[in-house]
Amino acid sequence: MADSDGDKTEKPTAKRLENAYSHGQIARSPEVQTVFVFVAVLMAFTFAGGEMWRQMVGALLAVLGHLHDIVITMDSLQRLAIQASLLLVGCLAPVVLSSMMGGLLAGTIQNRFHTASEALEPKWERFNPVTGFQRIFSTHASVSTVLSFAKLSLIVALCYSTVRDILNDPIFYTGVSAAKVASFMAESSFTITLRVVFILGVIAAADYGYQIWRTNKDLMMTKEEVKDETRNAEGNPEIKSMLKSMRRRLRQRQSKRQALAEVPKADVVVTNPTHLAVALRYRNKSMKAPKVVAKGARLNALAIREIAARHQVPIIENKPLARMLFKYGREGGEIPAQLYLAVAEVLAWVYRVNRYRYHTEDNRV
Repeated sequence: MADSDGDKTEKPTAKRLENAYSHGQIARSPEVQTVFVFVAVLMAFTFAGGEMWRQMVGALLAVLGHLHDIVITMDSLQRLAIQASLLLVGCLAPVVLSSMMGGLLAGTIQNRFHTASEALEPKWERFNPVTGFQRIFSTHASVSTVLSFAKLSLIVALCYSTVRDILNDPIFYTGVSAAKVASFMAESSFTITLRVVFILGVIAAADYGYQIWRTNKDLMMTKEEVKDETRNAEGNPEIKSMLKSMRRRLRQRQSKRQALAEVPKADVVVTNPTHLAVALRYRNKSMKAPKVVAKGARLNALAIREIAARHQVPIIENKPLARMLFKYGREGGEIPAQLYLAVAEVLAWVYRVNRYRYHTEDNRV
């Protein structure tokens, strides 16, 4: 059965997608963000963990090895506090920077390198405590809480075997050195983190696929919406028709001005005598046939005659020929073949009567 016009059966248009991007309506999954941050932190510990451990051990040895030399005063305590803070910043900087880069990379990839300008604008209703409580205790928040608890339960269930193996390790009931304990803790943490990242990756992939499906479904359009958007993009048909007519008239006026500018170069103007005027020009060496330089009716015909008179271009009254040239001739084009003989007679008469004008040019027909 065919979909009705009220059903959202059409894919979103480019305009709809652009508006969605500007409002931040893009498929996003917090799980993807979590996975990227976890991986970034894991890489930071992998590449910088050894150096972090050496710095902390060196600082601890320096303090414990010189306890008998330390004089407890306000200045010494302040100096130790500053040194400890700098050490802590130096050790945590790679982790913090990596987590920030991971979060930014995840957001950028999910946003498809688009900037949601309108979504970044401050919305003061978000600071309303009543609205905040409504969001906290809404159905959507309850569903999100249940899903988060389900995901946590899944992670605990899948990591249980790994944690059980770690707890059964002989290190818990045998005497080992502090270095061995530290190494065991690092390896165990790394193993558990890898398992958690893998599980979160699977969950993130499934959730992101669902978010893409839901976002695309929300952006679907009805046939009527597509028609309205297409109509708005193309503009009002009446305005378009009016603008097209104005452009056509401007082109005609420009063409007419260019044609009138060529009238002084014409050899003869054939008139009707007052309603029509056609200016002709012929050069034996460069033209196969005479050309219509300009043609016009009424006011345009009057303008052609006035320009011709000012530049001493001969004006010949020939009603049948003027009508035929005006009807079938094209400005800038050659005259019709069936008018060759009639035009040749007119040009021959003009050249013969006005020899003083054409004696330097080879215009004989």
